Amino acid sequence: MFDLIIIGGGPAGISAGVYASRKQLKTLLITKEWGGQSTVSPDIQNWIGTIHISGNELAHNLEAHLKAYAGEFVTISAGRLATNIIKNDDGTFTVTLDTGETYLSKAIFVGTGSVRRKLTVPGADIFEHKGLTYCASCDGPMFSGQDVVVIGGGNAGFETAAQLLAYTKSVTLLHQAQAFDKADAVTVKTVLAHPNMKGITSAKTTEIIGDTFISGVKYTDADGVEHTLSATGVFVEIGLVPNTDAVANLVALDPYKRIIIDPWTQQTNVPGVWAAGDCTNIKYHQNNISAGDAVRALEDIYVHLKTK
Repeated sequence: MFDLIIIGGGPAGISAGVYASRKQLKTLLITKEWGGQSTVSPDIQNWIGTIHISGNELAHNLEAHLKAYAGEFVTISAGRLATNIIKNDDGTFTVTLDTGETYLSKAIFVGTGSVRRKLTVPGADIFEHKGLTYCASCDGPMFSGQDVVVIGGGNAGFETAAQLLAYTKSVTLLHQAQAFDKADAVTVKTVLAHPNMKGITSAKTTEIIGDTFISGVKYTDADGVEHTLSATGVFVEIGLVPNTDAVANLVALDPYKRIIIDPWTQQTNVPGVWAAGDCTNIKYHQNNISAGDAVRALEDIYVHLKTK
């Protein structure tokens, strides 16, 4: 029987793990991989206390920090996925892994993050890995000197565009809304100022076209007129889908399948279950926020476990 089981190896999960160890809670941390969404970022500049760091380096540092603090209190189960969590009649919880293993705990912390939302227009599935990609840092260099399109007008879309401008011939960003108001104003201004950059609003992507590989993108404007952009690469940044399947039958979720939490404590509607990070229904999702919210959760978890 563990005091606490932590699900997730991103900034939220690792922060929870470090604090659990410092508070000497008998803890099991389960993660499929380390680092969360930021592993795809080549240069993170807003991780407080570090001026520049790559996503891969951040993931390594998070893992190293946890292992340095784990000691006798935190057991790490890496490369495994929690598939189901249920509450038992005695108030404890059973966590089942993809390996079939089960573990018991008095409390649960969920920091499972999210995955990238898929583009569902005709041709998107056909041309995935044939010019269409969801990871600029992984695949971007293959499009050096070429004309590419970014779909999505949030911070992720503009950051992807900025990265691609370093080596592509041109970048055109398509945004379905009427204005670029989902991204930081400074980022929008800086990226759009590049001579090889073009941003188009009120552009609804309707089809990805090509033969063996992508040759272009079709979109309609605000008047419903269809346009075709020639491009050999398409980078999709249209949002995230929370990884909440394991708790879908346990805690309350919002219409976007994010875990509903009390922002005062990070606790869910189920006593004994807390959550933080991209899998929750908070307004802003960033590494620093995820880490801080996880710390708040651990403070509340400690009080919960030690004042029963």
